[in-house]
Amino acid sequence: MIRCLDEQELQLKKSALHYAYENYLKEMKILMSIPGIVEIGAATLIAEIGDIHDFSSGDKLAGWLGIVPNVYQSAGKFRTGSITKRGSVHARWILAEIAHAAARCRFNSFRMFYERKSEIIGKAKATIASARKMITIIWHLLTNNELYEDPIFPEKKTQAKSKVMIPMEVSLEQLLEIIAKADILLKAPDPDIL
Repeated sequence: MIRCLDEQELQLKKSALHYAYENYLKEMKILMSIPGIVEIGAATLIAEIGDIHDFSSGDKLAGWLGIVPNVYQSAGKFRTGSITKRGSVHARWILAEIAHAAARCRFNSFRMFYERKSEIIGKAKATIASARKMITIIWHLLTNNELYEDPIFPEKKTQAKSKVMIPMEVSLEQLLEIIAKADILLKAPDPDIL
């Protein structure tokens, strides 16, 4: 019975991801460029938020999702409480999971933000603060059709790899020639170091 349920879950996941990639490819790529967001998280956010242009700002989207604090005002004094929890439970849950995953990823600004906040307000509140920051960034990226680029940790350049073709049957002369070519490639100066 468990195996049958697992197979049904896998089929549902495949069909949902197929639909998301078929109809929302651009949005999926944008969301998956953010640290901590994988396919199922991106598809869930797209399904829960709907049309991003319905919201005039990232703060309005955060308020609609219910990850903004309650504000109490009396006699000119403001006091904030817990988050409002309006909107979609699933979107809040997936945002908290994504924020937690981003805090565990290495070399990103969300992790630095989470660590800085967790020392002050605690880990649970820091996760929600990271989720709120993330949703405003998601709103900006989706409305402007931009991929996420971390301002603190830029993407590392990948080094070009050289391929050496080795024939299946190698004679001694061919082997020495391959080694000589590899030696020349290894002794060549690295253009990135200059």
